[in-house]
Amino acid sequence: MRRIGAVLALCGALIGQGALADSDSCAPERLDIRGDWGQAQFSVELAQTVQERARGLMFRESLGASQGMLFLYPRPDRHAFWMKNTLIPLDMIFITPEGVVQYVHENAIPQDLTPISGGDGVIAVLEIKGGMARILGIEEGSELRHPGFDPEIAAWPCAPAN
Repeated sequence: MRRIGAVLALCGALIGQGALADSDSCAPERLDIRGDWGQAQFSVELAQTVQERARGLMFRESLGASQGMLFLYPRPDRHAFWMKNTLIPLDMIFITPEGVVQYVHENAIPQDLTPISGGDGVIAVLEIKGGMARILGIEEGSELRHPGFDPEIAAWPCAPAN
C-alpha cells in the first residue's frame, strides 16, 4: 500500500516531458525542476518577507506531493531552518543564485529545533513534502526554473516575455 502511495505521489508531481519542454514561460506560483532523473513541476507559495519566511509551513497538517514553499532571499548567505511548530516532515532543497540545487536535506523531523543549513551561497530554499526529493530523484546539481532567479545567471532561465 505504501508503494502505491509513493507511485501516486510521483505521478502527481511529475509532468510529461513534452509539457515542460514546450512551455518556457514562468509564473511566480510555479516552479520547474530538472535533472538527469527527469523533470517535475511544483505549485509553490512564496515566502519573501521576513514574516513569511519566519512562519513558513508551520502549523500545516498536510502538503500535497506537487506543492511546496519557496523561500527567496535578497542575497546569498548561509540560511538555516528548523522545524519548530512544523507538523509534517519536509524535504529542504537549498539553492544557489543560479537556480542549482546545492544541498538536499531529506525528511526534516517535525518539531525538531536542530538548525538545518545548506551551506554558504544559498539564495533560496524549496520546502516540499518529506520524501518527495528521493522519490523524484532531486539531488545536488538539479536545476530550477522560477522568475525569482536572475535570468542573466540562471542555469535554466525563464524565457523572456514577448
